[in-house]
Amino acid sequence: MDIKGYSIRPSKHFILGWMRKWDYDILALRQALESAYKVEKAGKNKYEAYIRAKGKSRKIIFVKDDVTKEIFIITGAEGT
Repeated sequence: MDIKGYSIRPSKHFILGWMRKWDYDILALRQALESAYKVEKAGKNKYEAYIRAKGKSRKIIFVKDDVTKEIFIITGAEGT
C-alpha cells in the first residue's frame, strides 16, 4: 500500500497495547504497512493490513483519510 505523504497516528489503545508488545515505533509501523502482504478494505475508509513478522501473522486495523492525509491506527491483533 502506498502511504507516502500520510502521517501515522496510533490510538492510545494501540500504543499502550500492541506497540509496546511488538516493540514498534512510528517508523516500524510505516514499514509494516508498506510491506503488508494483504490489505483489505473493511468499510468506507477502514482497512485491515496483514503483516508477517517473527513467524507470526499480525493484523493492523486503521482508517485512511485522504482529505487530511492521515492514517489513524485503531487496533491490532496477532495470530500464529
